[in-house]
Amino acid sequence: MAGLFDEPTISYVQVAVERAVDRYPNGLTYGVPQSLAPIEVGQLVTVPLGRGNTPTDAWVLSTSDVRLDLGKNKETKQVFSKSAETVSLPQDLVSLASWMSSYYCAAIGPTLSTMLPGPVRKGTGLKTKTLVDIHTTPPTDVKITKKQQHVLNCIGDLPKNDLPIVISQLMKISSLGSRGPIDKLCHFGFLSTHQVTNIEATWFKQTIDNKEAPTLTNDQNKVLAAITPTLKKGYSCHLLHGVTGSGKTEIYIRLIDEAIKKGGKAIVLVPEISLTPQTAARLMGRFPHKQVAILHSALTKAQRHQQWAMVASGEADIILGARSAIFGPIPIEELKIIIVDEEHDHSYKQDQTPRYHGRDVAIRRASTAKCPIVLGSATPSMESWWNATRRNISTLHTLPQRAPGLTSPAIEIVNMKIARAAAKGVMPVFSKELESEIQRALASGGQILLLLNRRGFAPWIACSNRGCDWMMRCEHCESSMVYHRRKPLEEVGFVRCHHCAKEQRVPKSCPDCSKPVIRLGAGTQRLEAIIRETIPIPDDQIARLDTDTARKSSDLHSILDRFTRGKIRVLLGTQMIAKGLDVAGVTLVGVIDADTAIDLPDFRASERTYQLVAQVCGRCGRGTGNAKAIVQTYNPEAPAIVLASQNKYEEFANRELELRQETGLPPTRRMVRFVVRDDEFAITAGRADSLYERLLSIATPAIQITAAAPCVLTRIADRYRFDLTASASTASELQLFIADARSRQYITNNRDLAIDVDPISML
Repeated sequence: MAGLFDEPTISYVQVAVERAVDRYPNGLTYGVPQSLAPIEVGQLVTVPLGRGNTPTDAWVLSTSDVRLDLGKNKETKQVFSKSAETVSLPQDLVSLASWMSSYYCAAIGPTLSTMLPGPVRKGTGLKTKTLVDIHTTPPTDVKITKKQQHVLNCIGDLPKNDLPIVISQLMKISSLGSRGPIDKLCHFGFLSTHQVTNIEATWFKQTIDNKEAPTLTNDQNKVLAAITPTLKKGYSCHLLHGVTGSGKTEIYIRLIDEAIKKGGKAIVLVPEISLTPQTAARLMGRFPHKQVAILHSALTKAQRHQQWAMVASGEADIILGARSAIFGPIPIEELKIIIVDEEHDHSYKQDQTPRYHGRDVAIRRASTAKCPIVLGSATPSMESWWNATRRNISTLHTLPQRAPGLTSPAIEIVNMKIARAAAKGVMPVFSKELESEIQRALASGGQILLLLNRRGFAPWIACSNRGCDWMMRCEHCESSMVYHRRKPLEEVGFVRCHHCAKEQRVPKSCPDCSKPVIRLGAGTQRLEAIIRETIPIPDDQIARLDTDTARKSSDLHSILDRFTRGKIRVLLGTQMIAKGLDVAGVTLVGVIDADTAIDLPDFRASERTYQLVAQVCGRCGRGTGNAKAIVQTYNPEAPAIVLASQNKYEEFANRELELRQETGLPPTRRMVRFVVRDDEFAITAGRADSLYERLLSIATPAIQITAAAPCVLTRIADRYRFDLTASASTASELQLFIADARSRQYITNNRDLAIDVDPISML
């Protein structure tokens, strides 16, 4: 239609603009001019938005030959432009984004944007090369030089499969110092030119694990026999509960093999980027003639584009990565199985809008693709255990024994209250028991893992005067400042807030009483300093792995590779080292402080503590000989710690579910958390109370709403925080309530209100 634009409109599209606009969940309508046709669902286009017709990126949600009824006098604006054909999403991912937008209460445009890596959209790494070939109709009346004839002879001698050829390669073959003769031949018409665009990215070196397939145990055979037939039967969900070292990865590999034999592709999710090198090595070793694409944020921009393009072109058979790998652009009919390893891990939950859970989105994608999904863990989440044992919407499979050749570690709980009393009130980092076991492990040639889930050197800066209660807190957050050293053995340091990342110098004296300040507690930096000062092994055999040392993917890969090859004897770090590591040389695991999570005011505290202790203790005993784990705690009778040391997951899970049921907490009920944020405390409190009253006014008897209250961390980055929750017995009841509140514009995910469906943290 003419009017706003010169060209006639030949069709229409519904688009979702990338801005966080929540008023149009079904999209905005634009016309398609003839010059841009055809436009497909999933393409990225540019449209005029608002009165000023501001060019804005948008995703195509649907297409139609018929204009929607927008009113008699309203004209339909036209699409400005469309992106290259490579920048698009399959239709099933567009549908998945629509579901995510509805379920997680997020605008559809930004939700779609999370599915396409930024480097792909920006074309990072794209290089255009000029290739030449012999012209099909070369001229007959043009004289050429001997050097030009030599070039023609060289290109004429090449096999047809090597043509067309890059100009630089032809120069090398022809021993040319410049490209002048080739340019002349192109100008005269002896050679034809072709422009080719590809992605140039230097791929990281990946060690390949060429181990032969092991003989399966009876338990593994039973699990495979139960799951394999479902590859032909459409969607099914399976929870694989296997103790650490029981061979869950081998089950995954066998199932992937079956899926590929049937002409399909597989997605494998791991919770941490640190686990991708080891998993990739095993997959590449077992599938040497198949392409394994790796998708995660620690790759360079060009690498991310290269790997995504490999998936989009259909070259990749297996897609491996962290939570965002679930958005790998595999055609829906080719996706035959999804694996979610360590499904319990909270890293699968995104902490920014859209606040999706990778495991749950994977279940949704498997359901849409009509393929089985396997959730694997030695310590399943309460949600997955509830679904398998109470709701019966997934099938439980168990591997109760470690694989042959692996030994179960002896686990000892050390009461640090006794150790502190023996040290006359000083809080020691190492107990005598752990010190003794470290010496024994080193003497026998073993490797050691030491877990302390706290970064920095000292978590508290306080006044040395016992009569003064001053403690250094962040000026912008309700949290303590953490002392960091610049180098492991240097005293020079600074303090940093782990919530807003603000840094400043360490004060020399207390601002209240002028007494000297002291550093209390221990983080991974202090643990590293103690080890380097006291353990008589070369410095390069000690390494620390946390987010401070592994800022780049190459750092992470290097540390883990050296540890796997035995070059590092002692590896210490945060929870990054507690997951998935399979190193035969580890004979000792030390948990420095098992209480870092257990006292947090969060209903998942016990669950997280059990998982962390059980997972890290499972990293040892994967080779021959004895293995031991020492768990240091000030709560030696806590059920989570005791049952984790005894490897009694079912007893812990059933006790925990009973408690959750009594108190009406997830997973026995479904929950959404609303976090109200503002610069002023009183305004935040008032807005939170107002939201509570509005939600209460539309709540049905099925919905329970808690009153607004300050968050545990009341202020972060100068923003005050209040929260309230709504819960229901079923997800459908809760979703109806959320949809009603959203349609009334009571709630919108924005800077001032965070809406977290199925929250995993209450801090």
